[in-house]
Amino acid sequence: MASSASLQRFLPPSAHAASSTSSRRRPGLARAAVSVPSPAPAAGEVPAERLEPRVEERAGGYWVLKEKYRTGLNPQEKVKLEKEPMGLFMEDGIKDLSKIPMEEIDAAKLTKDDVDVRLKWLGLFHRRKHQYGRFMMRLKLPNGVTTSEQTRYLASVIEAYGADGCADVTTRQNWQIRGVTLPDVPAILEGLRAVGLTSLQSGMDNVRNPVGNPLAGVDPDEIVDTRPYTNLLSSYITSNSQGNPTITNLPRKWNVCVVGTHDLYEHPHINDLAYMPALKDGKFGFNLLVGGFISPKRWGEALPLDAWVPGDDVIPVCQAILEAYRDLGNRGNRQKTRMMWLIDELVSKASLLQFEYPIHDASAADRSDAVRDYLGVHPQKQEGLSYVGLHVPVGRLQAADMFELARLADEYGSGELRLTVEQNIVLPNVRNERIDALLAEPLLRERLSPRPSLLLKGLVACTGNQFCGQAIIETKARALQVTREVEKRVAVPRPVRMHWTGCPNSCGQVQVADIGFMGCLTKDSDGNICEAADIFVGGRVGSDSHLADVYRKAVPCKDLVPVVADLLVERFGAVPREREEGEE
Repeated sequence: MASSASLQRFLPPSAHAASSTSSRRRPGLARAAVSVPSPAPAAGEVPAERLEPRVEERAGGYWVLKEKYRTGLNPQEKVKLEKEPMGLFMEDGIKDLSKIPMEEIDAAKLTKDDVDVRLKWLGLFHRRKHQYGRFMMRLKLPNGVTTSEQTRYLASVIEAYGADGCADVTTRQNWQIRGVTLPDVPAILEGLRAVGLTSLQSGMDNVRNPVGNPLAGVDPDEIVDTRPYTNLLSSYITSNSQGNPTITNLPRKWNVCVVGTHDLYEHPHINDLAYMPALKDGKFGFNLLVGGFISPKRWGEALPLDAWVPGDDVIPVCQAILEAYRDLGNRGNRQKTRMMWLIDELVSKASLLQFEYPIHDASAADRSDAVRDYLGVHPQKQEGLSYVGLHVPVGRLQAADMFELARLADEYGSGELRLTVEQNIVLPNVRNERIDALLAEPLLRERLSPRPSLLLKGLVACTGNQFCGQAIIETKARALQVTREVEKRVAVPRPVRMHWTGCPNSCGQVQVADIGFMGCLTKDSDGNICEAADIFVGGRVGSDSHLADVYRKAVPCKDLVPVVADLLVERFGAVPREREEGEE
């Protein structure tokens, strides 16, 4: 349990308010807007009982909510209290569960909650509404780095499920595979272990995949190779894939990233914790951002801590923040349990959290250049080698695509692939003399183009209601269709990032897009209920990051093409194309 002394670091003493660094330029790579601070409350103004940890350690290393805090809980917290989710992995409960027919599972609340809720701690999401008896499995893939061997194994899994099997590249540089059936899970988990993968702690109230620079180690302009740090974070989070029960009972999901370039490919402003490279007294370390999140009712950018930490202390800092969130976070209204709500309650925005490491003269270059495009062919820092960025239409891949990607990684590169938060793939370490042959490969010419159109290259889409029970509208096919129809109407002078999400949970991260579409329902001109989208405009990524605002509510999906075309002309400098007479 975190000591009271360590918890005290998360509350700003009143004396700190006068010297808050919010009155001078915040060091680091991101320009986070900080208002002029009001005086910070004295630590004593937070009632002592509010600083009492609400969880306690039990046998097996599990952490559970104390008896006196078990009122007003949300349903997910009640499910955790009834049975420890991690037991399905750490005590081999999955082996017994996988042998029970779905009809029997559904007959008892405990086992029904196992398949619908607790299995998410193993990265398994039951698609009850649209694919009853089948699961999506989410992996842990720190920094988005995967190997040809891993890719082949995942392809072999989804291939066995025929039309029900496919894979997605996610907005956290990760793999998700679909079509999995429960009886196969123990064997799949063994197969993952054999190729160095895990799906552990990738869903529900756990830390999500640690994100880093997709070009780490090959980028001529990188500030720091993020891979060692994201690997350390992932190892800590899952205890080297053995399960880490000390941080598996968080109040809600929690995101972390390590920034490697001025481009901020990692989208630090929407992470609960972001490490921003910075120097202090000539020593390398990180400034910290905290509290960024997107949710149905609220979204907000991460805020800078008045703190700098040495590179060697990445894990202790992460652990301290996670344990404070675990111990003190709210567990009532599910929409108010993300870490920013705890920050709002206990911490002055003037100074935010306190660590032993003051920033003082910490510094790092800060620039607002446009984010570099990683799609296409680009020279690496290693002489004679290039990386090739491939566009994956809305992140969806079939088994055949993955087998072919693995072959290309072996034949032209170093057997490695990189996934990106824009749902694309980078093939590194290609010898320059082999570039032309790679570009001539059928997969690149027909499916995964390194030179997509200006609108397609920035297109992102969540799963949508094809598989997801929470999604209100279909997203992936519609995103492609609307974009291609819009391209017939207008020509844009530069890439425009368009994100689609099927519901307010915003897995498609519409708030960071130039134009975002959030699924909803409305009535059309005939008074019939139809699929629609709220349109967001103005999200930015990079050093001048900004979250989007609502532009227009509840536009029927069938009316989106002309609305988007006009929006592109109005806000993004698009020019109408000449259209043939009679053309729709």
